[in-house]
Amino acid sequence: MNPSTVKTYLPWVVAVALFMEQLDTTIVNTAVPAMAESLQVAPLSLKAVVTSYILSLAVCIPVSGWMADRFGTRRVFSIAVAIFTFASILCGLAQNAPMLVAGRILQGVGAAMMMPVGRLAIIRTFPKSELLRAMNFVIIPALIGPLLGPTVGGLIVHWLTWRYIFFINVPVGLVALWLAQRHMPDYRGDAKRPLDVVGLVLFGSGAALLSWLLEIFGEHQLDATSGALLLALSLGLLAAYVWHARRTSHPLLRLSLFRVRTFRVSVMGGFITRLGVGGLPFLLPLLYQLGLGMPAWQSGLLMMPIAAAAMGMKLVSSRVLARFGYRRILIVNTVMIGAVVSLFSLMTPATPILLIVLLGLAFGFFNSLQYTSMNSMAFADIDTPDSSMASTIASSLQQMSMSFGLACGSLIAGWYLGDLPQTDRTAVTTALHYAFLTLGGLTVLSSLSFWSLRPRDGESVSRGKVLEVE
Repeated sequence: MNPSTVKTYLPWVVAVALFMEQLDTTIVNTAVPAMAESLQVAPLSLKAVVTSYILSLAVCIPVSGWMADRFGTRRVFSIAVAIFTFASILCGLAQNAPMLVAGRILQGVGAAMMMPVGRLAIIRTFPKSELLRAMNFVIIPALIGPLLGPTVGGLIVHWLTWRYIFFINVPVGLVALWLAQRHMPDYRGDAKRPLDVVGLVLFGSGAALLSWLLEIFGEHQLDATSGALLLALSLGLLAAYVWHARRTSHPLLRLSLFRVRTFRVSVMGGFITRLGVGGLPFLLPLLYQLGLGMPAWQSGLLMMPIAAAAMGMKLVSSRVLARFGYRRILIVNTVMIGAVVSLFSLMTPATPILLIVLLGLAFGFFNSLQYTSMNSMAFADIDTPDSSMASTIASSLQQMSMSFGLACGSLIAGWYLGDLPQTDRTAVTTALHYAFLTLGGLTVLSSLSFWSLRPRDGESVSRGKVLEVE
């Protein structure tokens, strides 16, 4: 393939696939009530439609890097898109809840391969001086998915049938598959390493069990003793993986990469930061609908400024990072996010809509810059042979941190609500206000995780300079 042609079309290949994945995720949440009615089951019983997808991601993301190294990025990415598209058809044709859950599991398998392998191809294709711009281009179309998801899902459910929610993936998937076959480079690992089966069992089962516990947390499906035992088991499995990875020559996830300062701070600092902001997509609609008494459609519209500001930030983030550097941006920007999150605690039914929109724009703006900074700096000092492993580790921990963040937000809001009924608007509003203050404070404290960076860290990405790495 012509290198210039690959650089031109590869971001489009990955962007189309990521758009399909993100659109599907947001639309499904909207359609759960309609699915339950059609399949004649209780809405809460369809929680497995969401959890099964997340469990597949947790188990399959760690093996994506090994598959790309072994079979090539083009083949693995194309197969992943094909699996996701085929699974979407199965979901649309499902006649009962078990069939729908099975289809979602298969969708998760495809999604687990698409983004890590697509990101790996981007990292291997573009020099570090062009990496930030390429990654931003990929993310912008992906942000359109959450922007359109609730609206498109509502229209489909209202005018057609929930099955079309999955069928619309088919044409998008076919386009992505065609682009992948023509423009996806076929990178492979320098040496064929064996699959760490023991590590896959330990990490995969531990991550899946922990993700499942976080997804069902607060629904009182488990008593405290059972929950504590399962939590201890999941953490024990993950600890066993750490012990195993240090003693095998070809681990599933090579933890020695955490010795690279920029990678360590980016991945672990991002994990901590998401504890504070990961619950906002869940808590803000609750504040708008239960606390401020808005209808669902208005609540959905008020989430759009966040996505719009996020897309706008992607257009200027490379210049901002080149001007101020990763260390300054991550420290100051994390504090700004915490301040904005805390300001949501001041919202009342009397708050002007314009002020709510401006606050949403501010949150989307700073949050987008944060994720751009963390995700791009992770690969600033990673050598090319290690890019596959680094992408796999970053994707795995990012998926886990999203579950942690959602659970953290739900836990804090539930703790402040206590035994008060959720129908009490005043009690719900007060609980959410305290939750936003707490999450804002946690986010501000998470800025401490970026103090170990040095002023010139990440310049190989933001300014194209190669520095020595410790």
